[in-house]
Amino acid sequence: MLPLLQPGDEILLDPLAYRKSSPQIGDIIVTVHPLQSNLTIVKRVTLINDCESYFVTGDNRETSTDSRHWGTIKLSDIRGKVTSQFQ
Repeated sequence: MLPLLQPGDEILLDPLAYRKSSPQIGDIIVTVHPLQSNLTIVKRVTLINDCESYFVTGDNRETSTDSRHWGTIKLSDIRGKVTSQFQ
């Protein structure tokens, strides 16, 4: 899969997207990095666990650091859903 976002792209974020519904597989989200709480990251939801945790990956899987390295993320760490991108 080709990466959707490129360095320098800007995004629009809907911080209320998951107040009434849960993230779905394929959603691109902004979340707090699980090991560095001062860092926010953009990842794609690729698996949903029964206990409301999410496996996320980067679109550039060969170089991305993601849930394959640090495990799932919690819903409470998700800051919102990416709704648009601009180059």
